[in-house]
Amino acid sequence: MYTLYYSPGAASMVIHLALLETGVAHELRLVDTSAGQQRSPDYLKLNPNGLVPTLLVDGKPYFEAAAGLMTIADRHPEAGLAPERDSAARPAWNQWILHLANTVQPAFRLWFYPTDLTDSEDHQAAIKEGVRRVIETAWTRLDRHLSAHGPYLLGAAFSAPDLMLLMLMRWSRNMPKPATEWPALRDVAARMKARPSWKRLYEVEALTEWA
Repeated sequence: MYTLYYSPGAASMVIHLALLETGVAHELRLVDTSAGQQRSPDYLKLNPNGLVPTLLVDGKPYFEAAAGLMTIADRHPEAGLAPERDSAARPAWNQWILHLANTVQPAFRLWFYPTDLTDSEDHQAAIKEGVRRVIETAWTRLDRHLSAHGPYLLGAAFSAPDLMLLMLMRWSRNMPKPATEWPALRDVAARMKARPSWKRLYEVEALTEWA
């Protein structure tokens, strides 16, 4: 049994998708981030970062979206979200998840919340311009990879990194140049959004944009 503390459309999305892909029993607990619930004393006991997601595994809390994704993929190999640990595909699986988590996701954090670094509006605008370039460079890199080695990040087989890529592409939907401006990314987004897990997530989280 898993319990996912989530906020609609936030980084918890990738864990929610993994849970839906595996079909394992899970409970969702909404964290009202607009009301600051993620900074409440009770929540901070679970996640000292004051962020979503938090995933309870056998009653023990863990944070970091990519870690939750990897944990679920490895605990439920029958879902096909991860190659076997000694597989030749495993290094690439690790690489793409960590690239998306370490390079692309933090840039989005600053795109949405430049106030994390400064109160100056001029500096915030400079931060957003800088991270926009980082994100668009990542899209170019990923698009080239998919064009040459796709249709998914590991080639012919869908796996967990594609779920993370899908979440991050959704986050770009209102940017000056969203991810779907790159053709291979647009194609993988269309394939991923056709999956039942995506449709079910939209129903449960009551999402509408980028359906």
